[in-house]
Amino acid sequence: MFSGSLPENYAKCESLLRFRVSYNRLEGSIPEGLLGLPHVSIIDLGYNRLNGSLPKTFGTARNLSELFVQSNRLSGILPSEISQAFILVKIDLSNNLLSGPIPSEIGNLQRLNLLQLQGNKFNSSIPETLSLLKSLNVLDLSSNHLMGNIPESLSELLPNSMNFTNNLLSGPIPLSFVKGGLLESFSGNPRLCITVYPNSSDTKFSLCSQNYDRKKVNCIWVIGISIGIVIVGAVLFLRRWFSKEKPVIEHDETLSSSFLSYDVKSFHRISFNQREVIEALVEKNIVGHGGSGTVYRIELSSGEVVAVKRLWSRKTKDSAPEDHLVVDKELKSEVETLGSIRHKNIVKLYCCFSSLDCNLLVYEYMPNGNLWDALHRGKSLLNWPTRHQIALGIAQGLAYLHHDLLPPIIHRDIKSTNILLDVNYQAKVADFGVAKVLRARGGKDSSTTVIAGTYGYLAPEYAYSSKATTKCDVYSFGVVLMELITGKRPVEAEFGDNKNIIYWVSSKVETKEGAIEVLDKQLSGSFKDEMIKVLRIAIHCTCRTAALRPTMTEVVKLLIEADPCRFGSCKSTNKTKEAVDLSFPLGKTTLALIDR
Repeated sequence: MFSGSLPENYAKCESLLRFRVSYNRLEGSIPEGLLGLPHVSIIDLGYNRLNGSLPKTFGTARNLSELFVQSNRLSGILPSEISQAFILVKIDLSNNLLSGPIPSEIGNLQRLNLLQLQGNKFNSSIPETLSLLKSLNVLDLSSNHLMGNIPESLSELLPNSMNFTNNLLSGPIPLSFVKGGLLESFSGNPRLCITVYPNSSDTKFSLCSQNYDRKKVNCIWVIGISIGIVIVGAVLFLRRWFSKEKPVIEHDETLSSSFLSYDVKSFHRISFNQREVIEALVEKNIVGHGGSGTVYRIELSSGEVVAVKRLWSRKTKDSAPEDHLVVDKELKSEVETLGSIRHKNIVKLYCCFSSLDCNLLVYEYMPNGNLWDALHRGKSLLNWPTRHQIALGIAQGLAYLHHDLLPPIIHRDIKSTNILLDVNYQAKVADFGVAKVLRARGGKDSSTTVIAGTYGYLAPEYAYSSKATTKCDVYSFGVVLMELITGKRPVEAEFGDNKNIIYWVSSKVETKEGAIEVLDKQLSGSFKDEMIKVLRIAIHCTCRTAALRPTMTEVVKLLIEADPCRFGSCKSTNKTKEAVDLSFPLGKTTLALIDR
């Protein structure tokens, strides 16, 4: 209940690491230098009565990873200088009075995974540069005055949670959003239209008018004619060029020498050479983009298929020295971690190619993609035995990292997009770019570092203290379990503002009926008892108190006990009740029983 204004001399406290004054009655402006303090990692000014404009002093904020100023009375523009805080992971400026354009420079914040600007008065178009935010998981621009078309390039992102509702947007909704079932994210924009009807006929959007189609056709004609003129000109030029005598040109060795400039580290027996891999790094082989690079699917001459992650280049015109260090650190982390691991539930790293210009990691290829796509965008439904098999595989992989290695390894970014599925839907933990090998001292299993991970999966104590422990992975695993059980994303609009799947589940499971209600409706009521048993495990894993969470070894044992196929064949119905007793609530009582 603090009131009054923030003292100006706080902006001179250069030793400050975290500053949280949310949910008070503070008024006045934000001290000019507060957002530029050199060591501060978290600034939380949310839910006060602050007014004035956002200071532009971000240039010296070299460690700021989280900025929360939501639900105040700030006005003016969002300064483009915010892009100078280059390690920002989360920005929440929602429910203020900010206006003007969304600065295109935000696209430079390559680590950003949460951007919430809803409930303001932004009145520009959506900047194309948002498509550069490859790590983005939450994008909320709803309830503003945004105008113009939706950039087609945004369809490359498809974050976990996306919201453009209640704006003044116009024109066609990109086809990938329509096919991805994301039309609800664009409601409240009466001038938006669709070019084709989605699979579901229930849509509030009309088909785009013929005028739009005619303009598009005219544009295509203009482009086609222009290309034709260029081609004809090129042919005439080349004909004249080759009609003259030319000296014989020997084979250009430049390309070959660039292949030979790579330093190769192999961790498994491989049957391909680096030239074969590098020549296949073309656009048609791209299957996705991660927070640190582009992923390719490459079919080798031997018939083997591999996945290649090409890390973002260290040599870019505008890149800062700090960015080079980040890429080097990520490469070293992933190579050192994965190169030494041998486990059926950890993705296999075959080799690494590194040079001054490019770094490539060659993995085994997982034909069934990642768990996020299988659950939330998949055409085929994963039944409960398959989901349980996936959960057990993830748990076994994490138990190996936490308990079978010395020193143990914390993954730090367990989420469904980092769980890959092989041809038999066996799960493999992937993407160790932010993994941290624990240098255990005195039996402690923690490491203080810059916050990494993904919104919706982060353990609460990690967000507050930046101290990563094995229990942080346990918490993230619990969120993935809830995804498998409910079929829902970690962050959904139906959960409410700033609420996640854990809050939603805990609000339902106080009664037997509520517990059954959270189970995925697509599974037709099968395996209810077994699913409830795993729901208990998920609740236990996501306990706010880290010490009360189980270890991954304990989780593996609990999941084996909840195996729907443990007695030789999977049950098709759930007529028996001996596996789980549903005669008591699943809220605090469940946690109490599990903790005993």
